[in-house]
Amino acid sequence: MKILVVTQHFYPENFKINDFCSELIKRGNHLTILTGKPNYPGGKYFMGYSLFSKHKEFFHGAEIIRVPVIARGNGSNFKLFLNYISFSFFGSLFTFFHRKKYDFSFVFAVSPITAAIPAIIHRIFHGTKMFLWVLDLWPESVEVTGRLKSSILKRMLSLLVQFIYRQSDKIFISSRSMKSSIKEKIRSKNFKEIYYMPNWAEDNIFEKSVDFKKYLSLMPSGFKIMFAGNIASGQDIPSLLKTASILKRSNNIKFIFVGDGTLKNYLVDQIRKLKLDKTVYYLGSFPVTEMASLYYHADMMMLSLRDEYIYSCTIPGKLQGYLASKKAVAAMISGETNRIIKQASCGITVEAENYTKFASEILKISKIKPKLLKEKEENGYKYYQENFNKKIIIENFIERVSL
Repeated sequence: MKILVVTQHFYPENFKINDFCSELIKRGNHLTILTGKPNYPGGKYFMGYSLFSKHKEFFHGAEIIRVPVIARGNGSNFKLFLNYISFSFFGSLFTFFHRKKYDFSFVFAVSPITAAIPAIIHRIFHGTKMFLWVLDLWPESVEVTGRLKSSILKRMLSLLVQFIYRQSDKIFISSRSMKSSIKEKIRSKNFKEIYYMPNWAEDNIFEKSVDFKKYLSLMPSGFKIMFAGNIASGQDIPSLLKTASILKRSNNIKFIFVGDGTLKNYLVDQIRKLKLDKTVYYLGSFPVTEMASLYYHADMMMLSLRDEYIYSCTIPGKLQGYLASKKAVAAMISGETNRIIKQASCGITVEAENYTKFASEILKISKIKPKLLKEKEENGYKYYQENFNKKIIIENFIERVSL
């Protein structure tokens, strides 16, 4: 198949679309990848790139077309607006004149969903079908940040999202809970082609040659619960710290944080202010390739999201990594992920922001027999292989787009 992939973010930025494209290329498909100049997450162009740097590269033989994108800078509302609109504008300008024929275009709809506009332009002027992979619900993703305060802008954004969904010939969703929200926006009884296509874990999780002793010296003694990934508002760091404060009197339970994000400094400051330095440990940020070595030392992996509707519809990508690593999960989260953990019987889970109950459940599981914890690890790995297996997910995608 000949596919035009439209994504604002791509290699060397670290997004799932990189892996997705690599797999499609391995299966003999011919891809053209339309993307921007890499600047995420730091807000500055990666080395070797600038607003008007070279625009053609190759990725495993596939041509990459990079259009100018204004870097997101410090992440202010104005900078993000320029970042989003610049890709939509320059990408659309390219697709308007790009007359090459494709079987379809495929949009990686992680935020911002406005990245779909260049594909819509190619659909309107050149008749190319457009398939959309939704990983973030809009406008909910914007509203939950508190950035969007104007009722007029909210209405305009809602209409834009509705337009994008209606222009899509097929929609793929990373969480089943997204379906009702999308169908409500489409408001068409005839639109039925919405398919579940979840994330999967990075390949390095399955590597057998990892040096598992590499980070042993960084680890405290005791029952270790590790949080890995984005440390930001959505992850409800305050509730996790409240959980740790409750369990502070238990010298055996240790919370380990690995990652970076907007609340990293807050986390470090609170560890000091709340005198949690012997309970909570921040180890820093590490490359994705090091995750398997770090996970090895944890007794359980931890995840949490705030009590918001959009987060109840979300399956955090780290869940797949945790399960693929054969680690039991401790979660403070509502909705879809809560249901999956219970169904998989792979750990403990409580509703979002219920830190009192979370502390109680952690204390209980820290005392169970290693054999029972091992069973939860195996349950999670089995669930991963049956539900988040990359090979099966890609094969299902190819089957559905070939219909």
